[in-house]
Amino acid sequence: MIKELSKCIREYKKPSILSPVFVSFEVIMECIIPFIIAQLVNQIKAGCEFSVIAKYGLVLVLMAALSLTFGALAGSYCATGACGFAKNIRKDLFYKIQTYSFTNIDKFSTSSLVTRLTTDVTNVQMAYMMIIRTAVRCPFMLMGGKMAVIFVFVAPVLGIALFAIIFKVMPLFKKVFKKYDKLNNSIQENIKGMRVVKSYVREEFEKEKFKNAAEDICGDFTKAEKILALNNPIMQFCMYTVMIFVLYFGSYTIITSRGLDLDVGQFSALLTYSFQILQSLMMISMVFVMITMAGESSKRIVEVLREESTIHDPEHPVYEVKDGSIDFDNVNFKYSEKAEKMALANIDLHIKSGETIGIIGGTGSSKSSLIQLISRLYDTTEGCVKVGGVDVREYDLETLRNQVSVVLQKNILFSG
Repeated sequence: MIKELSKCIREYKKPSILSPVFVSFEVIMECIIPFIIAQLVNQIKAGCEFSVIAKYGLVLVLMAALSLTFGALAGSYCATGACGFAKNIRKDLFYKIQTYSFTNIDKFSTSSLVTRLTTDVTNVQMAYMMIIRTAVRCPFMLMGGKMAVIFVFVAPVLGIALFAIIFKVMPLFKKVFKKYDKLNNSIQENIKGMRVVKSYVREEFEKEKFKNAAEDICGDFTKAEKILALNNPIMQFCMYTVMIFVLYFGSYTIITSRGLDLDVGQFSALLTYSFQILQSLMMISMVFVMITMAGESSKRIVEVLREESTIHDPEHPVYEVKDGSIDFDNVNFKYSEKAEKMALANIDLHIKSGETIGIIGGTGSSKSSLIQLISRLYDTTEGCVKVGGVDVREYDLETLRNQVSVVLQKNILFSG
């Protein structure tokens, strides 16, 4: 899945790499600053002159400016990389959908494809943004902080707790996104059929149907968010454990050694490093929540990218349609392999070139299905359809569809 999505980075590799590089520089500056402050505190304690304080102050201002610059550059490159990554995913999804046959589109449904192009891509974009900046920053900060060894003790607690949360939440998100598809389908049908809804005074019925669907999603999302909310108290527990350890260890060392093993300056640096570690733990918490949500979205996106069209050009296609004759030879057709009944069964129909034929039948009698087989929008389940005496499966698709003109029952007007 990661390999498939990484193909969408393409021309945005440079900003995606530069972002964590500048983050690492930013972290280095932030890790050096407490060390310089500790030296300054010791110098003040020893009764240094103002010129020494000014010198240290100038160095601190310079390092803070560098840290700010590196942070701004990291943020800029991160935004460029993440937005470009999302743009490429949408482009690849849209281009892939253009290759789909009607069978592929029926498999996913239009509403589901729209959800994947919008909500799912946004989730993945946010997760990617956090990965190339925040998620990279946290390990650097943990390695840079002198008290990072404490993380070794809290890591097992975090790991077990987060794994348990993922185990519970992932099935819920999977269910929620499927319900999103159904909700979008309801919205799509309602807006497209607004004239019908108003003509038959069904507004209240449609509002109630939408309300039920929205409440269903809300219930599942609330359940998932409640489980994810456990992440915060677990992180707080780890943070306070680290803080208690630092305060106890630092105070005990200063008192017992009378400032020889740990002085005031070093202790101030120790507290700063501890605070940096705590911030990193909180960031990890935020990244974890976003990645958990994006995990299911990623699967749904990759599912579309890996789907292959059920209709392909033959190895040696025919590029010329000789005439307008149409032949159905013992054609059977059903929309799905799982369907129990055929939409068309035992169709033998022969239309000569130049003839005008009317096919009459009630709603749902498969008139449109019959027509769609001629331009190979679907393939027959059994038998064959011929145009100009050649099986439609032997033609180049573009050649066939350029010659077989279809005026659909439902008129779609495109903007512009």
